[in-house]
Amino acid sequence: MIGIWRPAPYHRGMKLRYLSAKFDRLPGLRERLWPQQQGFSLIEVLISIVVLSFGLLGAVGLQSFALKSNREGRLQSVATTLAREYAEMMRGNKQVGLSTSKTDNPYLLDDKTIKAATDIPTAWAFCLNTGCQSATDTLPQAQKKVAESEVIEWLARVQSELPGAWVKVCFDDAPFDSEGLPQWACTPPASGATENSIIVIKMGWTQSAIDRAQTGDAALIKADTRPTLVFPVTSGNNT
Repeated sequence: MIGIWRPAPYHRGMKLRYLSAKFDRLPGLRERLWPQQQGFSLIEVLISIVVLSFGLLGAVGLQSFALKSNREGRLQSVATTLAREYAEMMRGNKQVGLSTSKTDNPYLLDDKTIKAATDIPTAWAFCLNTGCQSATDTLPQAQKKVAESEVIEWLARVQSELPGAWVKVCFDDAPFDSEGLPQWACTPPASGATENSIIVIKMGWTQSAIDRAQTGDAALIKADTRPTLVFPVTSGNNT
């Protein structure tokens, strides 16, 4: 039997010691191959926390601004819907809505700006739940009572849904001032209002100021400054 020569096994421990000795004789080789593992210092951790805190503060401020913007957008949408309803009430009760006389047309609220429910004339009837035409009322009288009742109910909803709401409804040929901003003052047509004249629904309410640095009353834009919504409408015609 012919034997096969094999080298003596090389012990693993001896190999490691041999390599370690080699590395020790080559300065810098150990550090290049196996760099020292280092952790974060306490100062680095604190700096990271501070940077993270600034980022979180910015996110909180952005969320606050977004909530405020959503609120203002919702109020604008509510006011537009209410103004559209008012226009439809005038068109639905056209015989009253076409009248240019403030005495005969309760839809015209231009004697003064309505600021509270107490500004509504106390003599107005509310008959939507009982019937607006009595045995002695003519049709025009009943239609006027319907208009009064609709305005009372509508104004109550405006006061409940819009904070600090003001309302004015009038014939107005100049709803905006020289700077293009809405104004509460009404400028009736120079030749007198007709059935085809434009009626403007003006609505204002308390809003948040654009400058977020303001506090208290300075952080609010109230309705007495100027209307927030100007909604032109025509009540139709007799044809």
